[in-house]
Amino acid sequence: MGRPARHDAEALLDAAVRLFVDGGARAVTMAAVAREAGAPSGSVYHRFPDRSALLRALWQRSVQSFDEPYREQLGDDPAPQHAVEMAVWVVEWCRENQSAATVLHAGKTAFSPEQWSAADMAATEAYEAARDRAVAARVKQVAKAAGRRPDEVAFAMLEMPIAVVRRSLPEPVPADASDLVRRLASLMILGEAASETDQR
Repeated sequence: MGRPARHDAEALLDAAVRLFVDGGARAVTMAAVAREAGAPSGSVYHRFPDRSALLRALWQRSVQSFDEPYREQLGDDPAPQHAVEMAVWVVEWCRENQSAATVLHAGKTAFSPEQWSAADMAATEAYEAARDRAVAARVKQVAKAAGRRPDEVAFAMLEMPIAVVRRSLPEPVPADASDLVRRLASLMILGEAASETDQR
């Protein structure tokens, strides 16, 4: 067996995240990532053929780091109360994964998708379409159970908690953001305020 690579793709992307949080996408260059990771520049080019590929990988890894646990937590439970808790989960994930949340907050356009290869763009679009279909199907089930419109439920489950988090990033998400989102999601989805017991 060969020795594990000292500077694998994950370590290089970790370095890219740190650079992005400190200086935005313009700070994420091949040379800067090599310096931040303490790696030879050849190691960066070996794993990412150019800066566009690096930026795409940084964006896609951040997206999947949120999407995969979100969909796992979402499961197949259409109960409206579960949807409220999913809204709170978004806030807590962002608090626990502040750097990745900062990347996601910037949006895909910050990573110059117009410069990605056709293959990378196609793969990203296919991933996003599959994810959106899965989440939309669950939202429709929750909306039916709650007697709400799907767009109202989608806003309460994702867009509203993201908006609450956005007020803080790149600074830490305050502890009371979870309670705020629980109250708002309860009103939007259940039509009632969260009880004190629910907020604990």
